[in-house]
Parts: sequence; C-alpha cells; structure tokens
Amino acid sequence: MSTTRRNVSGSGAGRGDVHQIGEVAEQVGLSLRTVRYYEEAGLLTPVDRTVGGFRLYDRDAIERLLLIRKMKPLGFSLEEMRALLSLRDELGAPGLSPEVRARLRDRLATWVTLAEQKLASLRDQVDVAEAFVDGLHLDADRTGTF
Repeated sequence: MSTTRRNVSGSGAGRGDVHQIGEVAEQVGLSLRTVRYYEEAGLLTPVDRTVGGFRLYDRDAIERLLLIRKMKPLGFSLEEMRALLSLRDELGAPGLSPEVRARLRDRLATWVTLAEQKLASLRDQVDVAEAFVDGLHLDADRTGTF
C-alpha cells in the first residue's frame, strides 16, 4: 500500500507528491529511526505533516537522504554533512550574483578534495583488508582447511 500523497495544502504546498516517513525510509534503504535521527540532527526537514502527525517528505528530501547515504561510508561527520548540505542549498538558490556563486563554487571545490581524500583512505583500507583475506586463504590452503 503506497503512502504517496498529492500535497495540496500546508507548508509543503506546491512541492508535488509527498511520502510518509516509512515509504521514504524504504526508498532510500534506511531505517525509520535513522531518518528521524537525521531530521533531529538538522540534516533533513519534512515538508509537512499529516493530520495524524506523520512526517511527509518530498522528492528533494529523498534526494537529500540519498546524498547523506553516500557521505556516510566516506566517514563524514554530522557537522560536515550539515555544512556540505547547506553549501549545496546555497548554490541552488536562484539569483546568486556571479561573485557569490564563484565563492561558493570555491568552497565546494574544497569539499571535493576532502571527499577524494576520504575515498583514497577507504581504498587503502580495502587494499589492507584484501591482503588480509588473501593471507587467510594461503593459510587455509597450507593447512588443508579448504
């Protein structure tokens, strides 16, 4: 049963289809608790609530959660996530002057560098883990375990 609703009133008016938290959690592969946690941490805001008080999220919120999921394995802290999401929101604002846009893009370039460094560190960890598993296979072969 779908919990998708056409939003026709409330603070999220004009944002299109909205979804209850359970459907959003399922779509992005997170638990309800995790979605609520990200909301409490200031990373996500529901666009509205049902009469019964259930949180409603739009497509932008779903995209935001998907981005958060991508940041998590790279080890971004909540503070870093909040700062990067805020920067992306600023960059998406209409009517930015060329000077402001250039300054924001420079800040984003710093985040790109940080993400690349975090990715390189993860790749190093994977290399170490693969070497460990290979060593275990060699040990198992030598002892006739497998």
